[in-house]
Amino acid sequence: MLQNIHESFAWFVIIGNALAGSWALAANWIESLRTRALWWFIVIVELSVFVQVGLGVSMVAGQGLKAPKFHMFYGFVAIIAVGLIYSYRHQMSHKKYLLYGLGGLFIMGLGIRAMIVGNVS
Repeated sequence: MLQNIHESFAWFVIIGNALAGSWALAANWIESLRTRALWWFIVIVELSVFVQVGLGVSMVAGQGLKAPKFHMFYGFVAIIAVGLIYSYRHQMSHKKYLLYGLGGLFIMGLGIRAMIVGNVS
């Protein structure tokens, strides 16, 4: 059951970060896309990374399932990426849409990679 939720929620994390990243990149050039809704969406999809990793940790710790090492690696790197993006928001305030756009696409890529290595074993 928890494994099904983890697998299904992965799509939300991947597609959500792809959409948020694309929206933020577009907002870098199109001022009308710079809305409060963009920031709320970014918050939701970046927090979803923590939920996804929490589900995975619950499966490994609580249910004794074994995950491929690089699958877990990509999950924890995604958490680190969210932290780095957030920590650079002030230094990159003049390029914040690029920061969050490229960051969202990077997190999407980590999610795709985690899904690929998770399905191999």
